[in-house]
Amino acid sequence: MPLREYMKKKLTEKQMRSLNSLAKNVRSFGKRGNLNELAKIYRTDKWGLHFYTPHYNDHFSPFRNKKIVLLEIGVGGHEDPKAGGNSLRMWKKYFPYGSINAVDIFDKSSLEEKRIKIFKGSQVDKEFLLDVIKQIGNPDIIIDDGSHINEHMIETFKILFPLLKDGGIYVVEDTQTSYWPDFGGDSKKLDNPNTILNYLKKTTDCLNYEELLLPGYEPTYFDRKIISMHFYHNLVFVYKGDNNEGSNKDQTHKVDR
Repeated sequence: MPLREYMKKKLTEKQMRSLNSLAKNVRSFGKRGNLNELAKIYRTDKWGLHFYTPHYNDHFSPFRNKKIVLLEIGVGGHEDPKAGGNSLRMWKKYFPYGSINAVDIFDKSSLEEKRIKIFKGSQVDKEFLLDVIKQIGNPDIIIDDGSHINEHMIETFKILFPLLKDGGIYVVEDTQTSYWPDFGGDSKKLDNPNTILNYLKKTTDCLNYEELLLPGYEPTYFDRKIISMHFYHNLVFVYKGDNNEGSNKDQTHKVDR
């Protein structure tokens, strides 16, 4: 009998999980700062099926050794209560001082471990999300890897971005569903305002609200708090801070010829 099969018969599920975790910790020794390698070790599709981890490394590296609060929407594994959590374990390794939290529509509490907390509920249930934030504190990083339904992603952003800390980053994954009708997307009307990509593309105007020639215009919350946006293949990063650099419209510019 292969050793692995023998161990499965002799050890409890909890003991097997502990051994697997130990093995991955050994494999990840010296690779904590390499998200590509960590994604392979922890078997998350953020590298391989997708190619997100190089972008995550670029944007998240300043947070790596800080005591951050991370919230990820979606745990993975669908209905199976014992499946998923791969990316959470990767984040736990990458952020050694971080509080790693997640929400999922299914009960994934069996996947919790030290520094990983999972809440059961919907990503568009405002009261539920507010309670989660009350328990974990305002996040430094929020990642939407949930239902991928366009309506859900837009609504979740509207609820959670205001609860992100200043200096924080909000990430939306799998924006390819903006083109897929089964998820509320549209490949024919590319300016459909109900897709997450078009919602976020429209939001880029918030960056320049101070340049609008609209007397009496009242800036929105997103006008005042979005300071940069970064679009990649199926992935968007939104940075939060004080968007108050001022306008250029009252300045005279001379062009050298």
